[in-house]
Amino acid sequence: MAKKIMTCRQLGGACDKEFSAESFEEIAEMSKKHGMEMFRKGDKKHIRAMEKMKELMKSPEDMEAWFNKKREEFENI
Repeated sequence: MAKKIMTCRQLGGACDKEFSAESFEEIAEMSKKHGMEMFRKGDKKHIRAMEKMKELMKSPEDMEAWFNKKREEFENI
């Protein structure tokens, strides 16, 4: 399977850093690690993006719908 590319912004983040992976789970994990790194650095844009994700996570249905939409985006690249 060929690697696919998605950006931090496409995955709910705040920048155009690209992640390349063969599976959506792999790319989601890369995005998560990047987000944590930006959080540790105190990057305000990424922290705001994370706060939006935390709001989304309050509703399991909304979170699942978001995750499925992003997985579909990844599959269609």
